[in-house]
Amino acid sequence: MRLILGLLPALLLAGCNSAERREPIQPPPPPSAVLPAAPAAALGPVLDGNGACTGPVPGTAAAIETGIGECDLVRLKGRPPTDVLVGEGRSGREVQVLYTEPGAKELYFFVNNRLDRIVR
Repeated sequence: MRLILGLLPALLLAGCNSAERREPIQPPPPPSAVLPAAPAAALGPVLDGNGACTGPVPGTAAAIETGIGECDLVRLKGRPPTDVLVGEGRSGREVQVLYTEPGAKELYFFVNNRLDRIVR
């Protein structure tokens, strides 16, 4: 019994010494699903907070449908929007464009300068 009690402090100290030599635990890398937002310049002409286009509109869209750009929507509508909300989300640049129509409101949701969905 004395032998075991005599060895116990040596064993405990040996465990402490080996723990000091271990490398620190590194935090996990960030998830690869989260991508950095694309800069607005890479997206082409986009709307600012006042509903004005930041550059010349290419004018390639012929109808309001998913996938068109923010400035194409304004060009096709023929008038500035009632309100524009510009922000950054997990997917990058997110814009909500509101048009108040007679008897209804239309809300257009854009992600990275592409029309994602319409709520009427």
